Amino acid sequence: MLKYILKRLGLSILILIGVSLIIYILVRCMPFDYVEQQLTKLGQDKGATEEIKAALYARYGLMPDPNFWQILQGYGNWLLALCRLDLGQSFSTQTSVLTELATHMTVSFWIAFVSIIFEYLIAIPLGVTAATHQYSIRDYVVTVFVVIGISMPSFFLGRILQNVFAEQLGWFYPSGMLDTTGGDEGVGLIVNYLRHLTLPIVSTIILSIGGTMRYMRTNMLEVLNADYIRTARAKGLKESKVIYKHALRNTMIPIVTMMAGVLPSLFSGAMITEQVFDLPGIGKWALDAVNNADIPVIMSYNMFLAVLSVIGVLLSDLMYMVVDPRVKLS
Repeated sequence: MLKYILKRLGLSILILIGVSLIIYILVRCMPFDYVEQQLTKLGQDKGATEEIKAALYARYGLMPDPNFWQILQGYGNWLLALCRLDLGQSFSTQTSVLTELATHMTVSFWIAFVSIIFEYLIAIPLGVTAATHQYSIRDYVVTVFVVIGISMPSFFLGRILQNVFAEQLGWFYPSGMLDTTGGDEGVGLIVNYLRHLTLPIVSTIILSIGGTMRYMRTNMLEVLNADYIRTARAKGLKESKVIYKHALRNTMIPIVTMMAGVLPSLFSGAMITEQVFDLPGIGKWALDAVNNADIPVIMSYNMFLAVLSVIGVLLSDLMYMVVDPRVKLS
């Protein structure tokens, strides 16, 4: 086990180095002088000295018409700073990218965390009941609602929820995190947060539940047709025991594979949903960075997701042993 983890960690480091190189090359291939662009936006293009411009170019390795050595040196400097958790300063806000990342990540984490819990609590039972009642009215009803959820664009669903439950019924707030008219401490503060975050969470659940449910249904149907399930039924076991003890446990192995993407999704944010509900999450933060050509934020955000993806895959592999003791990692 320890040997396997060390080997995977070593491989993960190589993968992250490769990803960092790809991210850096893609940024270098963008056909704009971002230093001049940001200085112009900030109104400092005329007041900035050549020394300031040279320092900015050197910091991000974006010198005009660089040679190979300058590109390599710029990548090395950025990678060393990244290893020290020095993500630089945002072009737009002139504040630490690491501080902004932690702030926006917290908002997205809690929304995604609650959404994922309810997603699996709803999708797994729906997938099981649809598979065990294949081609029945229950199966068709579940499938229709799931397809509707999958087909809806996130901005369209968000606007429907805002219009019905916020603007017409007035049960929730249409956007933002807090409202000055709500409570600012104790139970009032909790209610204030809930009235703001319920609609984004519901929107995220509806949009994500369909894929998980269909995946669960397909795997459950495959397992129910296996020989050992027919043997268990032939022995006279209760149908509930056959389904929830034998079939469901084996169906969870592919679900564990899907959970490799859970960790990145907890922190990556939902760009469009956060934009619709005007939430200061990491997804909206990253989208604004792309629109503003904020290089430090773009590069840090992508590396952050790459690290989470690698960790998620490693945890998913380790979870195989929990779900199926027959799996041995070496």
